[in-house]
Amino acid sequence: MSFALPAVTADAVPEGAPLLDVREPDEWAAGHVAGSLHIPIGQVVERIDEITEHAGDQRLYVVCKVGGRSAQVTAYLVRQGLDAANVHGGLHAWEDSGRALVSDAGEPFVA
Repeated sequence: MSFALPAVTADAVPEGAPLLDVREPDEWAAGHVAGSLHIPIGQVVERIDEITEHAGDQRLYVVCKVGGRSAQVTAYLVRQGLDAANVHGGLHAWEDSGRALVSDAGEPFVA
């Protein structure tokens, strides 16, 4: 069975939409989107209930560094019945579109 993976550009993610970051802890600490849920890709299956709760009844946007890991997670989540979309280009595209990141301490991220 094949299907088109739902994907959006970083600038198309609505402000305040539920976001799932599937990068590793060191990547998260270096800079992430404020308010996003951090669950490394290797923990997604066991923490699916947290992901579902974070999404609520809204579309969940999944992000990683460049979009590969988040595409895998998005495909899994869609197969589980969640309304999820991959953020094409990941956090590189997020930054390139002028959207903010914060450090692990919650301060504005400065590359």
